[in-house]
Amino acid sequence: MSYTEEEIAKASWSQEIKPTSSLLDLNLKEVWRYRDLVLLLVKRDFVTYFKQTILGPVWFFVNPIFTTIIFTFVFGNIAKISTDDAPQAAFYLSGIILWNYFSTSLTATANVFTTNANIFGKVYFPRLIMPLAIVVSNLMQFSVQFLLFISVVLYYTFMGNIQPNLWILMTPVLIVLMVAFALGAGMILSSLTTKYKDVSMLLGLGVQLFMYATPVIYPMSAIPEKLKAIVALNPLSGIFECFKYAYLGVGDFNADMLIYSASFISVLLVMGAIFFNKAQRGFMDTI
Repeated sequence: MSYTEEEIAKASWSQEIKPTSSLLDLNLKEVWRYRDLVLLLVKRDFVTYFKQTILGPVWFFVNPIFTTIIFTFVFGNIAKISTDDAPQAAFYLSGIILWNYFSTSLTATANVFTTNANIFGKVYFPRLIMPLAIVVSNLMQFSVQFLLFISVVLYYTFMGNIQPNLWILMTPVLIVLMVAFALGAGMILSSLTTKYKDVSMLLGLGVQLFMYATPVIYPMSAIPEKLKAIVALNPLSGIFECFKYAYLGVGDFNADMLIYSASFISVLLVMGAIFFNKAQRGFMDTI
């Protein structure tokens, strides 16, 4: 059965796929329509992560606990790095859970095109779904580890070793900023990994080195004055210092650092959207 051009022109389509008209057009309305897919992908990641494991979700606790023990032994007892008089276990655990979330989300988002090329080539859905599913999936892991951290904070608070303050109310804002930073930086890197495989190879090393430029194992107060301004340029510094100041009552934190972090991350997220939209148009030709 054939149709005339007039009949085709009058036909009403249930769905029409059009090219993105602007680099900044993320088509969030369509992303919202596919929100069930985000939940399915998150569930898939959770099931896959624990498939054929004996301990299951307990593994969420294993990494931060053992890393905290090692950091306490190496950086606390051997290197004698200051923790601003905060209990070493609480200090290192606070940095570890934040860093684990950021580094895992950044790495996975940066490789989203290469690791999901088969899916992208078979079925259509908004490509932004994948990075969003990654940060949400890792947020579940962070939530579990955060509960571990809260139990440690409550213990030391009861013992009188630390004094949390009202900056705790900023926790949702700090998490959103960290999510946005991982998402924005990851989307920029993902656009590069489609053309340059060296980026993927260098990413692991770069993330490890970036940790030492972030106050994870040391407080800002322990940095020499001539280097403090350089470390302060890291947008994560304000987030980590605010988090430690809120829950442990220690640190060299000021609100200007957090304002700078929010401003930098906002610009980075916009740039990430531009790079991601540009890359998704033709990544199948270069991947």
